[in-house]
Amino acid sequence: MSSLWCELAWISGPRAEAGVLLELDGERITSVTPGVEEPPPGAQRLDGLVIPGLANGHSHAFQRALRGRTHAATGSFWTWREQMYELAAGLDPDSVLALARATFAEMALAGVTLVGEFHYLHHGPGGVAYEDPNAVGAALLEAAAQAGVRITLIDACYLHGGPGREPDAVQRRFCDPSAVAWAERVDALRPGPGARVGAAIHSLRAVAPESAAIVAEWAQQRSAPLHAHVSEQPAENQACLEAYGATPTGLLERAGALSERFTAVHATHASDHDVALLGGARACCCLCPTTERDLADGIGPARRLLDAGARLTLGSDSNAMIEPFEEARAVELDERLATGVRGHHEPAGLLAAATRDGYASLGWPEGGALAPGALADLVRVGLDGVRMAGARGGDPVATLIFAGAAADVRDVIVGGRFIVRDGVHASLDVPRELAAVLAAVWP
Repeated sequence: MSSLWCELAWISGPRAEAGVLLELDGERITSVTPGVEEPPPGAQRLDGLVIPGLANGHSHAFQRALRGRTHAATGSFWTWREQMYELAAGLDPDSVLALARATFAEMALAGVTLVGEFHYLHHGPGGVAYEDPNAVGAALLEAAAQAGVRITLIDACYLHGGPGREPDAVQRRFCDPSAVAWAERVDALRPGPGARVGAAIHSLRAVAPESAAIVAEWAQQRSAPLHAHVSEQPAENQACLEAYGATPTGLLERAGALSERFTAVHATHASDHDVALLGGARACCCLCPTTERDLADGIGPARRLLDAGARLTLGSDSNAMIEPFEEARAVELDERLATGVRGHHEPAGLLAAATRDGYASLGWPEGGALAPGALADLVRVGLDGVRMAGARGGDPVATLIFAGAAADVRDVIVGGRFIVRDGVHASLDVPRELAAVLAAVWP
């Protein structure tokens, strides 16, 4: 049993509580007591603001290698995709392990305690399977373990290059022969402690509706999270309408994919009917604003999704930057730009999207909260840096959401163990690790 005394902690509600004592037993919180004015004997003092661990609901770790190489050019999502394919063509399990370990450690420094890794780089060049067909997935699981973060490996079914089209040379690396073959491969994954496996329909461009139904059934039988890229681009909607007579969300509804365990990633160009379907299913929608603006995707209908009954989560997607608080505030600030109106989302609601709802969408409903029985995953944010200075006299939660940054994260605890202390990763020299692996990927 151990005790942590928090100067300030966000438990629930709109504001932080003062003097919160957390009792831990192993990797769980056993009690939460606010209003404790001084640390009791034996309790470790955590100055600043303590929040639940952050969930990165949607990541493609290998795309971290594109940072600084794809941002200045003209073009669109589709031209960026060609650059991403070029990177993917040269990776193997060893380089994925090194790149993902460094990327997940960068996330840990930013306060991320759980990552949802949307994994579709399955096979070798030309689609030839490695001796272990889950070699890359195993590398991602190992990378998270070495970085000290929890992971849900969201293994994506990817079958086609577009509706009715064969995959091209690079896309064959992503593809299994069929949805049944995908399920057989995923069943062979053996996640260790701190890791779980979920399913993904990469998109309705890459998976026909009848195959999407097989993936949805696999997830339902295992009570596993199910994710899909949904309506990231208008061209995706148009292709599905022409090929199948329905939007991606409509096709997912027909396939039996929509439920509280489903997460629509992006939903940027969801129609009013799509929004109603997602809300009626109590699905999650994972917004990734830093990637969506980098790729000129557009601004998602966050407020309409919430009003319809959906829940919001947040992701770093292409990892063009790893700034969870920027993802959170961008949901509000982007809607301000689009509507000319302020105040669509309360700070505490955005923090819930980054913590509690993110954990739930990744299949960890026992995490993302400072509550008895919850996982002891938490983050200490310093209040003495230039961005957070003055927060003690105001609203620390609002200050964090609208001005905080990864650089304000001081300590990160996963399962009761520190993986970041005073802004330094416990086992990895993250800047040096990133520099080395990026030099190897881009010689």
